[in-house]
Amino acid sequence: MTVFDLPAVRALIDAALAEDIGRGDLTTQLTVPSELRATAAIVAKQDGVLAGAPLVDRIVAAVGACDAVITHHASDGAAFAAGARLISIEGGAADLLVAERTALNFVQHLCGVATLTRRFVDAVAGTRARVVDTRKTTPGLRALEKYAVRASGGYNHRLGLDDGILIKDNHILAAGGVAAAVTAARRGAPHTTRVQIECASLAQVDEALAAGADAILLDNMSVEQLAAAVRRIAGRAVVEASGGVTLATIRDIAQTGVDLISVGALTHSAPAIDLSMKIQLRVGRAPRGTA
Repeated sequence: MTVFDLPAVRALIDAALAEDIGRGDLTTQLTVPSELRATAAIVAKQDGVLAGAPLVDRIVAAVGACDAVITHHASDGAAFAAGARLISIEGGAADLLVAERTALNFVQHLCGVATLTRRFVDAVAGTRARVVDTRKTTPGLRALEKYAVRASGGYNHRLGLDDGILIKDNHILAAGGVAAAVTAARRGAPHTTRVQIECASLAQVDEALAAGADAILLDNMSVEQLAAAVRRIAGRAVVEASGGVTLATIRDIAQTGVDLISVGALTHSAPAIDLSMKIQLRVGRAPRGTA
């Protein structure tokens, strides 16, 4: 099963269509003959990286266009230039118009996530660092946004709170310190679960190592502090850098030797890539109301 066939994603598509269609597409019902056939092309209006294209098939099917023929001209993860035809659809003109905005909304957003991710991935090329996402996702869209990160060369951090242990500053405070938090997590965690803890200082790094943490997240440290922490950890734990990472700083961060660099902007600040749907009629006929 792909991410596009998850029950949650199917429900998301249904909710998005219901939000847009409401009681019916009044404009299409009044102006487009039900028997009219058309071809539609989803075209890029700017450069980007493709993600979410299979959603178009699901959305077109969900509006009832069971006889539509959809052709994908590029696969998810592929870079495209402005003007590129990404997807072609042949079907009922009314169905295509009803599906248009919902399909574009999803794919534009996911292309934005993929495009920004690719820029960060390219910025660390040649280093050992992997670019990973965070849980700073649009509510309801996490599975799709994290898919877009993967499609463009990034990696996923936790999918949710049940997908790994990450002890953050508030957990440390509540548990009574770094060592106490790691010890408690290690005691109760399944054997295969990695215990990761956020550290804001080299002193906390030392405590985390002594307590047996599997991974250490270095939070908002300078490049110099990151390099010192990597030397101190010396391969005894996975090292992740996080906090304030930008395209201007990520290369320097990667060159400190960290294993992972988490970037919340991949999902919470990615601008949508502008796409449009252009329709051509398959069967010529006079517009309604004309001789």
